[in-house]
Amino acid sequence: MKRRDFLQWTGMGLGATMLSGMPLVGKALPLDAPWYTVDAAIKKQLADVALNAARSKGATYTDVRIGRYLNQFIITREDKVENVVNTESYGMGIRVIANGSWGFAATDKLDNDSIAHTAALAVAIAKENSRLLSEPVQLAPQKGYGEVSWKTPIEKNAFEVPIKEKVDLLLNVNAAAMKGGADYMNSYLFLVNEQKYFASSDGSYIDQDIHRIWPTFTITKIDKATGKFETRNALSAPVGMGYEYLLPRPEDKIHGISTLYKKRYDMVEDAAQGAKQVAEKMAAKSVEPGKYDLILDPSHLWLTIHESVGHPTELDRVLGYEANFAGTSFLTLDKWESRNFQFGSKHVNIKADKTQPGSLGAVGYDDEGVGTQEWDLIKDGVLVNYQAIRDQAHIINLPASQGCCYAQSWSDVQFQRMANVSLQPGKQTLSPQDMIKNVEKGIYIIGDGSFSIDQQRYNFQFAGQLFYEIKQGKIVGALKDVAYQANTREFWNSCSAVADKNDYRLGGSFFDGKGQPMQASAVSHGSSTARFDKVNVINTARKIG
Repeated sequence: MKRRDFLQWTGMGLGATMLSGMPLVGKALPLDAPWYTVDAAIKKQLADVALNAARSKGATYTDVRIGRYLNQFIITREDKVENVVNTESYGMGIRVIANGSWGFAATDKLDNDSIAHTAALAVAIAKENSRLLSEPVQLAPQKGYGEVSWKTPIEKNAFEVPIKEKVDLLLNVNAAAMKGGADYMNSYLFLVNEQKYFASSDGSYIDQDIHRIWPTFTITKIDKATGKFETRNALSAPVGMGYEYLLPRPEDKIHGISTLYKKRYDMVEDAAQGAKQVAEKMAAKSVEPGKYDLILDPSHLWLTIHESVGHPTELDRVLGYEANFAGTSFLTLDKWESRNFQFGSKHVNIKADKTQPGSLGAVGYDDEGVGTQEWDLIKDGVLVNYQAIRDQAHIINLPASQGCCYAQSWSDVQFQRMANVSLQPGKQTLSPQDMIKNVEKGIYIIGDGSFSIDQQRYNFQFAGQLFYEIKQGKIVGALKDVAYQANTREFWNSCSAVADKNDYRLGGSFFDGKGQPMQASAVSHGSSTARFDKVNVINTARKIG
């Protein structure tokens, strides 16, 4: 894969900062290499070498992660295949506590001598780090699970689907868009399989097999007279599923002004309707700035949730321990301690959840050996909790970690990462059509677009893919040049309705960036369509002067 292609592809619709240099890709594998998993008994034997070596050097706690990360990229443009790449990254990371301080080292040489040497290095680093320690690491208790396993509940392993079948799908997607009038068409398929083994001195030996898939595209249409252009990205969501996600079913389609998708995605159909919609965008009326009631589809709202709720409820950002890529947080501890900080309206109930089937973040255990769970962040509009890991739990009086600790690979140290953070559906029967009927002056927004938010996650601006004007309860036409501005608290307090569970869908980011050196993490955000009253809308095409 060319660097230019990789950066373009990974920069699309991510909903979070993405940097070059991210070690997503390991060594190249032959395209016909068979898919397999490493026997858990072999990984346990290797982990025990590390645990014993670290203990003998003075570690009071050790965890070992053996990771085999498989990626497949398929990239096409119009009627051409631009690249097909398989990669593998395989090795071991060892984290210890010695003299009350953390130490970490990693190796891709999985023989006993190399593992023992790496464990000793991790302990030596911890002891050096302890010279600067102001207080020892305080870990929340965690029971050992013994030998357990977890696997993404896939129906069809995407790595075992012939490459020709996947290439043919993307070329059919491109053909559908070109037939519909597109001038340029790029389509992509990205597959991930993380085979993660975790062992710790707590007594856990956890084997996990995690699968994710992201199909996406960008359609471009140019006005040859003016040189102006419009684009429309796929309305897919990256998901924690197998290839069955790309086997569409009628019951997973929502038919409206645009067909939307639930648990299965019809990529060819979306490309065909996308070609029509990108032409529609070129002819659309430019929005008149002002206050509008917004009806936000889940394909759009996930990104607003990610940036304005997910990041500011990460406890390390709240405490100022972390500021890279998403800044710190306005949700300081005093607001949580007050027990009455009104983050949003009574319709706003937001949970963190690492267990949700089909989500990008769904795993059985985190990278500290903590079983995953769900918990409330915002309850009836009030801030009630954060996202915390083992060495932070005591700060907010939690008896145990919430299971939010992850690393992007075996060679990176694990740290706090965002769980799936989702707006809960409304309890009353309510559809998006019911909402639209009650709007006198509004805009219906579908799909995610550009965004900007400040370093405390407070003042923001979001655009989208498709915009439709609502007048007196009816959609009257397409708009363009739309973005809305608000601050986080005003926005969530303007939420006046959330559709019921029948409309609930997931969006998400494959590459949520955080840390220094930067690490990527995959995370989903679910919601039903929601209404926000009298939000300030600007025209992004207008300039001052």
